This record gives sequence, C-alpha cells and structure tokens, in this order.
Amino acid sequence: MYVTADLQLHSRFSRAVSPQMTIPFIAQWAHKKGIGLVATGDWTHPMWFREIERDLEEMGNGLLSLKNKTANDPLFLLATEVSCIYSQNGKGRRVHTLIWVPS
Repeated sequence: MYVTADLQLHSRFSRAVSPQMTIPFIAQWAHKKGIGLVATGDWTHPMWFREIERDLEEMGNGLLSLKNKTANDPLFLLATEVSCIYSQNGKGRRVHTLIWVPS
C-alpha cells in the first residue's frame, strides 16, 4: 500500500506561517494535492491543540480524521517538531527532529 504523506507541517501559531493554516484548510489542500496523511504539527501549542480537538477525532489506530469527514479526506497524525540549533566550525547548524504520537 502506498500513502502520500506530508509529515512536516507547522500550525498557524508558528512564526511566519499563514493564519489560514487551519485544520479544514490543510485538509482541503491535502485532498487537492492527493495527500492521504498529514501531520498536525505543533500539537504541544495549547491553542492549536484546542483546534485539533475541535476539528479532529481519534480513530483508535493512532490516526485522526475530520469530525465532519467526507470521502477521500486525509487522515491526520499528531506531530510536533523539536529544533536543535548549535554552532560547529563557526557555522550555525539546525537539526529538526519530528515527533509523532499515537494519541
């Protein structure tokens, strides 16, 4: 089975991200692009988590679906990112670690 996924997303509460990045808007564009699995991004942000709880429901298998789902809507995966920034040999380095959780 093949799944097209976007597992590195940021919420609208992240710096330099459009305020239009809402769960329904993300789902709409994922559907248009043929993406079947989307990370929620930034689920540790309290206001974003409230929107996740409002718009998504757990399916019992570690994935979430839209509460008002229609055919071919993408599934969601709770995800966040930890950014580690350090200097090495006089250059700034960044390592982004993605964290996915089942519930």
